[in-house]
Amino acid sequence: AVRLVESGGGSVQAGGSLRLSCAASGYTYSSYCMGWFRQAPGKEREGVAGIYSGGGSTYYADSVKGRFGVSQDNAKSTLNLTMNSLRPEDTAMYYCAETAEGTCGLQSFYYKYWGQGTPVTVSS
Repeated sequence: AVRLVESGGGSVQAGGSLRLSCAASGYTYSSYCMGWFRQAPGKEREGVAGIYSGGGSTYYADSVKGRFGVSQDNAKSTLNLTMNSLRPEDTAMYYCAETAEGTCGLQSFYYKYWGQGTPVTVSS
């Protein structure tokens, strides 16, 4: 099994930045994807950004392109999400997730393992 623990959430004013991290431990698949999802109160969970472990290909939702950046450390044990130019509509619980194989995307059904989430609040 894979254990995912997010950190780095908090409160920030619009236009500010935050960096979320996700520490992964447990089993390491030979090919997998990791992603960030978010869910605001009363809304469905949506994919924000993802990365493929094999070649580093990244994926972003249109709503965050140019503002958010997803990366893994060299050991691939930590997934990061750098969030710039934050907007009030970015307010949500942010979740880290990992697949059990190398098919990637921003749809939640690809992902088998999930963290508990870290909250992000952006005030205007």
